[in-house]
Amino acid sequence: MANNQLGVGMVGYAFMGAAHSHAWRTAPTFFDLSLHPRLTAICGRDHEAASAVADKFGWESVETDWQKLIERDDIDLIDICTPGDTHAEIAIAALEAGKHVLCEKPLANTVEEAERMAAAAADAAKHGVRAMVGFTYRRTPAVSFARELVNAGRIGTIRHVRGQYLQDWLSDEDAPLTWRMDKAKAGSGALGDIGAHVLDMAQFVTGSAITSVSGVLKTFVDSRPLSAGSSERGPVTVDDAVAFTAGFDNGSLGVFEATRMATGRRNALRLEINGTKGSLAFDFEDMNYLEYFDATEDPAVAGFRRINVTQESHPYISAWWPPGHGLGYEHGFTHQVVDLLTSIAGGVDPTPSFADGLAVQRVLGAIEASSGDGATHQVIAG
Repeated sequence: MANNQLGVGMVGYAFMGAAHSHAWRTAPTFFDLSLHPRLTAICGRDHEAASAVADKFGWESVETDWQKLIERDDIDLIDICTPGDTHAEIAIAALEAGKHVLCEKPLANTVEEAERMAAAAADAAKHGVRAMVGFTYRRTPAVSFARELVNAGRIGTIRHVRGQYLQDWLSDEDAPLTWRMDKAKAGSGALGDIGAHVLDMAQFVTGSAITSVSGVLKTFVDSRPLSAGSSERGPVTVDDAVAFTAGFDNGSLGVFEATRMATGRRNALRLEINGTKGSLAFDFEDMNYLEYFDATEDPAVAGFRRINVTQESHPYISAWWPPGHGLGYEHGFTHQVVDLLTSIAGGVDPTPSFADGLAVQRVLGAIEASSGDGATHQVIAG
């Protein structure tokens, strides 16, 4: 990391690649960082498409083989924005080569893959090499503020946790087939694609781990057009929706659902937590607000209050705009870069770590197993 610069090599260039590219460019502009990212190389099998993204976001070079990316001496960190079936191979190779790693969620497609990744990250950490998994929603200021309120005891002992992630982009049964509907590439459907986010958010905000689950997976549309307008259809091998109950190690009860077929819901990532002294509620479709109920107030005037989480004292906000000027989806990725670079510069392991990603993967695996046999499954602890 010459001249306090960290050479970044990113694998993947589509939706997540664009979000990550924007974050790498933006973070040092708004935040005072001791370590600055350099957009050294982007990697994709389609050289022309990868080059177009490189030109758009300012990546210095293009590779078509991720192994060559890892071999380069001018790259210090590998950013993995690829389908889940490639995460383990790329991440482990990068860590063994002494490269820091940022890997998109879910960490892997299986618990076994996630275990190998977490073990590789633990070994690499002994040599100062850091690894992080990309659960960016926890870096939404309102979500981070919710965690602060829970930690401060503002809602007392937690009794209930309710989580939802509702999207509708697959509600049209003729929406074309993509890799996200192929179990071999994605691992699961709504369960891992969006359910993983609400699982991480719930455990992050409450500070408690899920210890048992009982769930069901459902596929409503079992085949889709191979491409837009095609009459030929291919099989859908993942779930369209998941619903499950969960037990937490603090004794609270959780109720969760995730679906990509909730007509009219674009990106409704919701979390509500009820405690003995109050409640918190968040919805990403209104992401700059947190609802808070203080049960210690006079019942005659008590009620949920909407907190506009844009004050300078709120998490991450001081680097951005004056109060009331809200943030958006992309800012979570910028905050992720800031936290990762700060951890690397400070010589500490970032969070969420690969161990945190493994913990989520174990919950995902237990839900899938429960759906298969109809039984409640215990979640293996760290």
